[in-house]
Amino acid sequence: MNLDFLKGNPALNNISPEKLQFLMDFASQNHSGGDMKSMANTMMNAANNARSQGMTFSNTETELLIEILKQNMSEEERKKADQMLKMMRTFGKKR
Repeated sequence: MNLDFLKGNPALNNISPEKLQFLMDFASQNHSGGDMKSMANTMMNAANNARSQGMTFSNTETELLIEILKQNMSEEERKKADQMLKMMRTFGKKR
């Protein structure tokens, strides 16, 4: 995956170096293709990994990270990601 779009991105100026490194590591992994279940598992594993490192992300940071990661996705992958995010937001509101 080409990570050039992350370098020098002004939206990342206020993110801690630890969170930025986490993002770079996550973005450098191969997340292409897959169905909704594998995408959900990938996101859950990333969230658990961040939590185990004592990291939490604000809603704004989470949205920013998702939008940045979606930049290198195909249109089909973006649609799948948007569907998954919509489902997760709906589930979160019902809690």
